[in-house]
Amino acid sequence: MQIATIVIPNLNGKKYLADCFDSLRAQSRQDFSVILIDNGSVDGSAEFVKEEYPEVTVKCFAKNQGFCGAVNEGIRMTGTKYVILLNNDTICDPAFVEKLVSAMEQESGCFAGSSRMVQMQDPSRMDNCGDFYCALGWAFTPARGKRAILYERPREVFSACAGAAIYERRIFDEIGDFDEAHFAYLEDVDVCWRARIAGYRSIYVPNAVVRHVGSATSGSIYNEFKVRHSSRNSIYLIYKNMPFLQIVLNLPFLIVGFLVKFLFFVKKGLGGTYAKGLIAGVRMCRREKKVRFQWKNLRNYGKIQLELWVNLIRRVKDF
Repeated sequence: MQIATIVIPNLNGKKYLADCFDSLRAQSRQDFSVILIDNGSVDGSAEFVKEEYPEVTVKCFAKNQGFCGAVNEGIRMTGTKYVILLNNDTICDPAFVEKLVSAMEQESGCFAGSSRMVQMQDPSRMDNCGDFYCALGWAFTPARGKRAILYERPREVFSACAGAAIYERRIFDEIGDFDEAHFAYLEDVDVCWRARIAGYRSIYVPNAVVRHVGSATSGSIYNEFKVRHSSRNSIYLIYKNMPFLQIVLNLPFLIVGFLVKFLFFVKKGLGGTYAKGLIAGVRMCRREKKVRFQWKNLRNYGKIQLELWVNLIRRVKDF
């Protein structure tokens, strides 16, 4: 009986797929299936996988559905206890699946587990250890570029990085799938935030290791597509998950946070793109739905708010 399904979204990532799928064939635990969701690739990705990896189920879209549309389709196709989302530009250590499943089985009240993502070119350096979110309106990983040896202890995180993470499938039925209004970026923070409101946790699993190229689809760390969607979604994320009074409480921090980000992107030559994204985010708030506030979750909101302040201190210390 299969315990997990690995869902891999792909857009013109053929050059990465052999390494990724070969690492899955070498897993110490094999009671899982693999689904590739192809987002309208024109580089022969789907045909390559069908020919070279016949054990993989391939679902093809005619055009790009975004990260959220792709992984939601994969989640809907699964019937296993766990779903593992995995970027196409990754190579998994042999115990990757085993360690993720084991961590989830040992934890109670856990929605998601984030792997230890290290840099492909220099595995001694971190890429991601799970994400945090602070009162400035910033989602961040404290680990990027730091020595991997410093991140060998498990801990709770605000959200799992969906580039290589495990989720308990049944909880999606309770809180909803990835919000396709995001298209891409911050969707993993959003879904874990909703889980936290409902009382679930996310954890970092350091012994589940993945090497990651990074920005394989978008092309670079800072580009117009990424900056526009990230800034847009950062506004929507706040509107959607914070009750009105919580927004008011955090507003002074949020104003500072967005101003600092704007000045940062002005220096990168992307200030206009960032500002347009913020405006688009405000427009999104007029047509998309908020998470409905329920009094039974008041304690969870309190815990989240405390974490936003703690993470603010953590982020400022990293400067």
